Amino acid sequence: MSKKRKQYSASFKSKVALAALKGDETTSEIAARFQIHPTMVSTWKRELLDNAPGLFEGKKKSAKQSDEPNTDELYREIGRLTVERDFLSRKARSVSRQRRLAMIERGHPQVSIVRQCELLKLSRSSVYYVPRERCQEDLNLMYLIDQQHLETPYYGSRKMRVHLQHQGCRVNRKRVQRLMRTIGIQAVYPRPRTSIPGDGHKVYPYLLKGLRIDRPNHVWATGITYLPLARGFMYLVAIIDWHSRKVLSWRVSNTMDTDFCIDALEEALQRHGTPEIFNTDQGVQFTSEAFTGVLKEHDIRISMDGKGCYHDNIFVERLWRSVKHECVYLTAFENGHHLKQALSRYFRHYNQTRFHESLDYQTPHEVYYQQQPLTLAA
Repeated sequence: MSKKRKQYSASFKSKVALAALKGDETTSEIAARFQIHPTMVSTWKRELLDNAPGLFEGKKKSAKQSDEPNTDELYREIGRLTVERDFLSRKARSVSRQRRLAMIERGHPQVSIVRQCELLKLSRSSVYYVPRERCQEDLNLMYLIDQQHLETPYYGSRKMRVHLQHQGCRVNRKRVQRLMRTIGIQAVYPRPRTSIPGDGHKVYPYLLKGLRIDRPNHVWATGITYLPLARGFMYLVAIIDWHSRKVLSWRVSNTMDTDFCIDALEEALQRHGTPEIFNTDQGVQFTSEAFTGVLKEHDIRISMDGKGCYHDNIFVERLWRSVKHECVYLTAFENGHHLKQALSRYFRHYNQTRFHESLDYQTPHEVYYQQQPLTLAA
């Protein structure tokens, strides 16, 4: 007899999603606390964010409207559902497989999982499959890969595998490739079709080549990096002023989505005004309509790195090196709350008391607010 799959109530999903939204724990820690798989944490967090606007869009029921079912209305509703079903079937082909998997609603009272898989063009095995929880060995390997990537960003999976083997790790190339994809690391070298954005996302040209950047709020830049914790990992996004190197805002998230990037952007715009140009990489978070829409609303020109050209956003890459070697790698953070406290202290130090040789041994805070800005080349 087959084992019946466990069903989760809406209130339980809400608790998990809110815990993920709070951002103090990694997905692995939340999954262990609620005894679920980490992929469920990411999926339910995404569903909560997508459906949140609907909570404030209630429709008032007319006093004259009867509660009794109407046959004509029932037939019209059936017709509407048929049209939506056909539309959903066609629409499913235009969205990613991961998004379609997130659309599966387990325990639906009317539509079975088998039927949902048919409508979304998914195999049932992909829905029922539950991957194993990430082991500590994988976390240790990701930590070593991330450290080496800062030293040699041109290492691909082959050289990275050799490096790990020299460190005494028994690992093959396929495993290295999988772990590098997980933490968003790619070797830096010219090649076609790298940093592919999301489906249908527009890519903007690089505007900083040969540009003289000699004043604050001329160019802002941003990026995302991976941060290892004692159990699991998180992602950090930061926005810097290119001229002064000042960190204008930052956010930490346990999932790599667009929302925490937009939060950081909106905070920087609110606290520091608007730049003339905003530069990003070609990641799906920054090419999304939600992110670029905020920039367009403020009449900010959008610039994006070239394919495989990490030097196009070199000051952000240099910031990641400083953050990791001077803060993250010095402490075994137990959870996201501990990490955020340490980053808050570090960025305050980085902006106000850490001297930069490239700024003539001034701090980013001094250069950003001084009356006569230094002349710095891009």
